[in-house]
Amino acid sequence: MTPHFIRCTTVAAVVLGGLWLSPLYAGGEAKPTPAAEVAPTGPHGGRLLRDGDRTLELALIERGMPPEYRAWLREGGDPVPPEAVHLEVELERLGGTEERIAFSPVDDFLRGDRVVAEPHAFDVTVRLRYQGADSMWQFAVEEGRTRIPHAIAKDAGVTVEEAGPATLHRTLSLSGRVQADPDRVARVAAPYPGEVTRIEVEQYARVERGQPLATVVARDSLRPTVLKAPFAGIVLQRHAALGQQAGSEVLFEIADLRRVWVMLDAFARDLPDLAVGQAVSVQGVDDRRLAEGALSHISPTSGQRQNVHLRVPVDNPDGRLRPGQFVQAEVLVEAREVPLAVRRSALQRYREREVVFARYGDLYEVRLLELGARDDTWVEVVDGITPGTAYVTGNSFLIRADMEKGGASHDH
Repeated sequence: MTPHFIRCTTVAAVVLGGLWLSPLYAGGEAKPTPAAEVAPTGPHGGRLLRDGDRTLELALIERGMPPEYRAWLREGGDPVPPEAVHLEVELERLGGTEERIAFSPVDDFLRGDRVVAEPHAFDVTVRLRYQGADSMWQFAVEEGRTRIPHAIAKDAGVTVEEAGPATLHRTLSLSGRVQADPDRVARVAAPYPGEVTRIEVEQYARVERGQPLATVVARDSLRPTVLKAPFAGIVLQRHAALGQQAGSEVLFEIADLRRVWVMLDAFARDLPDLAVGQAVSVQGVDDRRLAEGALSHISPTSGQRQNVHLRVPVDNPDGRLRPGQFVQAEVLVEAREVPLAVRRSALQRYREREVVFARYGDLYEVRLLELGARDDTWVEVVDGITPGTAYVTGNSFLIRADMEKGGASHDH
């Protein structure tokens, strides 16, 4: 089908009801001529299509009911019985989707046999046969559509991607604190009673394996012994002092913080969703992602506030996680594949519905969506857009604003 249509040619312009009239079989090839920019309407609020003495009123009825086409025919000003008329309407939408609507008589009108889905933006071809004579009309309905040249859209930061499958993540938000891994903490004491005669490191110093920490002279033998770091790490505590008479107490506490534990608190109601092995993302109080890990242990006991402790070992090569630090965490409870989804950030409100804007070249058209499950990034699409459709993901509010500025009508 290659009909002629009136098209909008500026960013804000939306032409509604641009009508072409063309008798189909009237002595040779039909040569349609443009009618008025706004089509006349009939007594039922529909568009009037004229071919000589023949007048067809075609109305899209949607008040209190699913949208459907109805039609009334007059010949020479007199109503024509609907059972004597053969009527067919073709709708061609952006993207090449075609819908054919057949009509049957009901009372004094012809009724289309299918619901006309939103948006009501399509190229319409009407074919009518009555008493052996045929008429055809073609026109465009451009509700919920606007045109923005590609260069302008690009400069405005409008970006698109294709609708397709996605993985939805259901997460549980928990809070907790960082602590050193007990298996990576060493407490260094003198091997025998004696006097601390030399100290080599300060508190919070970074030490290497075998690095001297202090010298202790034995009280009985006066033999000096050098205390050394058992592994590389940080001196978290230094209890040694010059001249101190050391016994069995801890003189240095050293921790290897390249791997730490994140201890999370969960409530009993959260336990059915939790399992060892679940992925965990750790963030600071500013929501900055700090580390990734997996749940390794769930405490079999409850704390004083009936909270349950969870352990998440995480790598910490740059030392961003510090023992005692408060953190937030997202535990991945479930990951579910859906066949069709759009980015949540692309959603806009349009006529009290959640929508995205499909792009076809320089044309943008609203897609009213029926949505399912969602997470922080994606929302499942049950109906309203087809896989592979390019839709606006960046600065989609600009498309909505341009569409509203153009006064996109809901008339048909």
